[in-house]
Amino acid sequence: MTFDYAPAPESRAVVDIAPSYGLFINGEFTEAADGKVFKTISPSSEEVLSEVAQATAEDVDRAVKAARTAFTAWSALPGSERAKYLFRIARIIQERSRELAVLESLDNGKPIRESRDADLPLVAAHFFYYAGWADKLAHAGYGPDPKPLGVAGQVIPWNFPLLMLAWKIAPALAAGNTVVLKPAETTPLSALFFADICRQAGLPKGVVNIVTGDGSTGAELVGHPGIDKVAFTGSTEVGKAIARTVAGTSKKVTLELGGKAANIVFDDAPIDQAVEGIVNGIFFNQGHVCCAGSRLLVQESVQDELLDALKRRMRTLRVGDPLDKNTDIGAINSAEQLARIRTLAEAGEAEGAERWAPDCELPSSGFWFAPTLFTGVTQAHRIAREEIFGPVLSVLTFRTPEEAVAKANNTPYGLSAGIWTEKGSRILWMANKLRAGVVWSNTFNKFDPTSPFGGYKESGYGREGGRHGLEAYLDV
Repeated sequence: MTFDYAPAPESRAVVDIAPSYGLFINGEFTEAADGKVFKTISPSSEEVLSEVAQATAEDVDRAVKAARTAFTAWSALPGSERAKYLFRIARIIQERSRELAVLESLDNGKPIRESRDADLPLVAAHFFYYAGWADKLAHAGYGPDPKPLGVAGQVIPWNFPLLMLAWKIAPALAAGNTVVLKPAETTPLSALFFADICRQAGLPKGVVNIVTGDGSTGAELVGHPGIDKVAFTGSTEVGKAIARTVAGTSKKVTLELGGKAANIVFDDAPIDQAVEGIVNGIFFNQGHVCCAGSRLLVQESVQDELLDALKRRMRTLRVGDPLDKNTDIGAINSAEQLARIRTLAEAGEAEGAERWAPDCELPSSGFWFAPTLFTGVTQAHRIAREEIFGPVLSVLTFRTPEEAVAKANNTPYGLSAGIWTEKGSRILWMANKLRAGVVWSNTFNKFDPTSPFGGYKESGYGREGGRHGLEAYLDV
């Protein structure tokens, strides 16, 4: 006998979305200079959620000037005083976590289970963690009296809108900087709600400014001469453009870019545990994860056993309403991203890989893609080389640890990797050989504010999180 899941929707009533939002500059919401707006929609239904201001160069300039003015007093505060604001923000995030989780799932498309149980606890944890560092900067290893840089321009992506905001803003404020942040065009709402949290916490005006808009707004922010530090998370293509923009200037830069992580399973790995790690590695957040384990490298001798178990597990995944607590895989964030996923999946088939997906009834409205598996993949296939950023897994095989390392490192990216084996010595040997910023052993997608995160090669440079995350916001 099998049991079906009854719908368990989270109520939308906990969040009140206004029909329109302005820019948050110098502690106040204000219209864009030219009055232009754009719509943000829910990717699961294509429902218009709100209208948001489209910032111009004039608006970016106002925000940077507000941050510069606020910097003098904010940086002069004792660290213990800055910490009080960060602690207050963290507590308010916890108090409003249900509201923020529903908002994030509506605007982003991710399942409420993930926004509620993963994103929001980590958001609060980052503010708590860096609040603890604010009065201990002299002990962070960057000199006896490290100084803040000034105004940080921060551009964040749409896959983890509120979490990426926390990764950027918390260390910047702890170190004594002020901030101008631009959220992604498709997911601006949680950043605007965070602006209200800043006001609720009594944060001095101008310390945090939020300008919404498309890529042109981000370009204006990055190129503004009043910015001392640029922090960007997003695509490698945009990251390269940012690097070219800031070249020859004194701006400090951190870039956290794309990835094509290898999840490596050896013949002695616990199969059921590995399958859960594989599913979490590629289908968490619809595969909209830069460190997603999108390449599965499995030892030949256990390939059939592992794939049988993986397919059984994939058949149990529930795709649908992001606000349903039973949902495992939500909506693709945008029509543009869905088109890219489809194009690369079709390329995989055209190049000879075998495509498989469980029977899956997709909703009639919104942007959806079933969890998909490709076997018979070689290193020459596009699906093994290019970042898909969706729920698509490419399976390759290996015979020896040396071959696994060679295949795992055969990518322009270097953000993360996973190793599944019972041999501790093999884990350490592999981790030393893999060219990846984060290496997980017998787990995947585990994050903690105390642990640094970042990549090599075309996955960017610099680290966010942990003590290392302070360095990018200090004049050292």
